[in-house]
Amino acid sequence: MPFLKTLDQKLNRIAKGSTDFKDFIIADAKDADMAFGVMAPGPNRAGACPHGYDPDQKCYKTLPDYQAQIREVIRQKIVDIVLLSASNLEQLGMVEGLFRNSPITPAARANDTTDVWAVRGGQYPSQPSRHFRTATLDHIKYGKITDQHNLPHIGADLGLYSVTFTNNIDWDYAALEAFHDFRLEAERKRFRYFLEVFNPNVDPGFDPAKVGSFLNDSIIRCLAGVTKVGRPIFLKIPYNGPGPLEELVSYDPNLVVGILGGSAGTTRDAFQLIHDASQYGARVALFGRKINLSEHPLVFIELLRRVTDREITPEDAVRYYHDSLRKADIQPIRSLEEDQQITETAMSYS
Repeated sequence: MPFLKTLDQKLNRIAKGSTDFKDFIIADAKDADMAFGVMAPGPNRAGACPHGYDPDQKCYKTLPDYQAQIREVIRQKIVDIVLLSASNLEQLGMVEGLFRNSPITPAARANDTTDVWAVRGGQYPSQPSRHFRTATLDHIKYGKITDQHNLPHIGADLGLYSVTFTNNIDWDYAALEAFHDFRLEAERKRFRYFLEVFNPNVDPGFDPAKVGSFLNDSIIRCLAGVTKVGRPIFLKIPYNGPGPLEELVSYDPNLVVGILGGSAGTTRDAFQLIHDASQYGARVALFGRKINLSEHPLVFIELLRRVTDREITPEDAVRYYHDSLRKADIQPIRSLEEDQQITETAMSYS
């Protein structure tokens, strides 16, 4: 009998009308190697660089460090999804089998558009987003090219697909053509996906205050011609404030809307964001840097869940987090007072 994942249980209950905060879905984005390269695992705060290469006066953890962090999150069994690059999925999911009897659903980044190419010295994120796919669905699902798509998958049958609308007809037309091709392939290969839609990464030519409306209209317009079999299981979008989020959620009650975490920010930023987004109708949060760059990721994840379950307020969660750091003898990046500050612009809309 297949192991029923918490993601599927929660999506089933949400489809039946559940509004219980305990059905909120939390995903840990550990696919940063497809964006940041060597910087993906985060800074090495332990001391000097062991390899002696430090041109920017910074030192980063290694791939084995990153994989060790991911193993800890999987074994903690609190998040519902762990999002990985195809190569890390192969090692942790296919070789080590860490998801076989786990309540956590593995997922892989199915495309890596140019606006996520955040390499040192690179200028790609400042240019109009272009479609690109490194991973193939066969390699994500089976670890190899195969025509036997009726076989049980051994990797992941879920992926993140990303689109960035720029308000430029040429770039957006190309992005939607690629999205069309991906959907047809995903349908043939019985591959599920969730759709990530970013705010424009270049000047879209309108008042920035209208970005939420532009994003909502773009999402609904691009999915209006997609029947149920080709639709994403949920959305992942920036939090542009309660108004745009409530508008999108209320427009189509069958569309499960999730928010992305964005930059690391303060600890209060993270806890307040997940609290407010769930309050205004989001059912999913996918946090990457907020978790990965925290001083104690496992406690951080535990508190994200307690905030969404309404067991603790965001403000009290920050206090609890700092108390946990003190007990673990971990030096905090910021003082408690500094970490209680809300610094993200979108949060000022709440």
